[in-house]
Amino acid sequence: MAEGRQVYIAEGCIYCHSQQVRPKGFGADFERGWGDRRTVARDYIYDAPPLLGTMRTGPDLANIGVRQPSDNWHYLHLYNPRITSPGSIMPPFPFLFEEIPVQVEVPADALKFPPGWEKPGFAIVPNRRARALVAYLKSLDHSHPVPEVPR
Repeated sequence: MAEGRQVYIAEGCIYCHSQQVRPKGFGADFERGWGDRRTVARDYIYDAPPLLGTMRTGPDLANIGVRQPSDNWHYLHLYNPRITSPGSIMPPFPFLFEEIPVQVEVPADALKFPPGWEKPGFAIVPNRRARALVAYLKSLDHSHPVPEVPR
C-alpha cells in the first residue's frame, strides 16, 4: 500500500479528494454515501502523515474501497474518468497505462471497456504505478465499528 499511497500523493489526488467523513449535520457526506459513520482519529493511526485532503472538488475517498470494490472500475476511472462518471472534471491519467497492440490474444489484465470506449487493435493495461494506486484506493475502508461512534 505504501507505493500506492506515494502515487496518490505524487499525482495530486490529495488536492481534490478528502479522506474524512464528516459528522451528521456538517455536510451531506452520509446522504452521498461516503460512509456509514464519521471518521475518527483512530482511523489514521497508521497514516504518517494522515491524508485528510485540502478540499472536496471530487468525492471523499475515506471508504472508496468499500463503495467501489471493482479493480476494473478504478482502472477505467483513472484512464478516463468520464467512462465511469459522465461529466467528471477529474483529469485522465493515461500515462498510468500501456497501450499494447493486440496480435492474437488480449492480455488478461487488459481493461474491459464499455461499448463505444474500446480502442480497436489495442489492449490497455495498467502499469505498476496504476496497480499500486488502485490497491491503495481499495484499502481505504473506515467502515469498521469504533467505540467513539455508537451505532
